[in-house]
Amino acid sequence: MALDKKNSQKYQLIIDAAVTVIADHGYHAAQVSKIAKEAGVADGTIYLYFKNKEDILVSLFRTKMGGFISAIEERMATCPNAEEKLRQIVHMHFNQFSAQPHLSVVMQLEMRQSARDLRLQINEVLKVYVHLMEDVIKSGKEEGTFSQNLDEKLGRQMLFGTLDEMVTNWVMKERKYDLRDLSKPAFEMLLGAFKSGSLSTDA
Repeated sequence: MALDKKNSQKYQLIIDAAVTVIADHGYHAAQVSKIAKEAGVADGTIYLYFKNKEDILVSLFRTKMGGFISAIEERMATCPNAEEKLRQIVHMHFNQFSAQPHLSVVMQLEMRQSARDLRLQINEVLKVYVHLMEDVIKSGKEEGTFSQNLDEKLGRQMLFGTLDEMVTNWVMKERKYDLRDLSKPAFEMLLGAFKSGSLSTDA
């Protein structure tokens, strides 16, 4: 797909419409015609930008998650140390989903019901985010903030897994509480684990 299409207003309208329709109807019932109607475009216009509904889903994830990762990377550049970077990851992760409830449903529930080949494409995007987390852990060890015994891959799995599960639980409970209220306790728990060195493969 040409870069100018991805930067076009209609492309973004279709992506945003897909988020709403998939969240409201579920991925399997989210017909392309429904997405086109929500976006205010003709059905055929969708195919000028996307191959099919599967392409819309993957593009949606790449666009939304890619923007989120870019925002975190920009914030990381201003953080003085690994502890603050960890705080910002937790804070921004919860803020991102809290501010976009439809997107939360799509990313936490609907994408996990997609076919294996789609999940593999989605995982390629997630790898960037997970590796960013690992880089923060590495820098924390280099600074002496985190334990030298902290296993970096185990640490990144705990970090991503904790945030991911907390958001999923929030979505499953129909977002009846403020997800952002969990930011501080989640950060403090993770920071304590990273400092203690309990996440060691030798532990």
